[in-house]
Amino acid sequence: MDIRRIDLTQPPGPRMSRAVIHGDRVYLAGLTAGDTSQDIKGQTKQILDKIDSYLAQAGTSKSNLLSANLWIKDMALFADMNSVWNTWVDPENPPARACVKAEMARPEVLVEIMVTAAK
Repeated sequence: MDIRRIDLTQPPGPRMSRAVIHGDRVYLAGLTAGDTSQDIKGQTKQILDKIDSYLAQAGTSKSNLLSANLWIKDMALFADMNSVWNTWVDPENPPARACVKAEMARPEVLVEIMVTAAK
């Protein structure tokens, strides 16, 4: 099967592709917010917008999500993050999901999200 890669990172990379399409599956990298000065709601919204964009480029949408992994800096922020997630996710087709507290790569990053979708 062909493999298609979207948005390969540039130097100091090429560390990764932001999205990889293989057959009827789309794998997104762990995504973080571009503007990390925002609170957890703002960062989550930015990430979900990126997910929508990458899924569209791959020919699919959030209605076809299979799984989601979420990493959050502080579980005290869980309810606020979920309020944005719950508004965004397709209520008829929610993915299997995990959310864990994690030490982030940079202190200003409050949440990182990675998803897999069907085409």
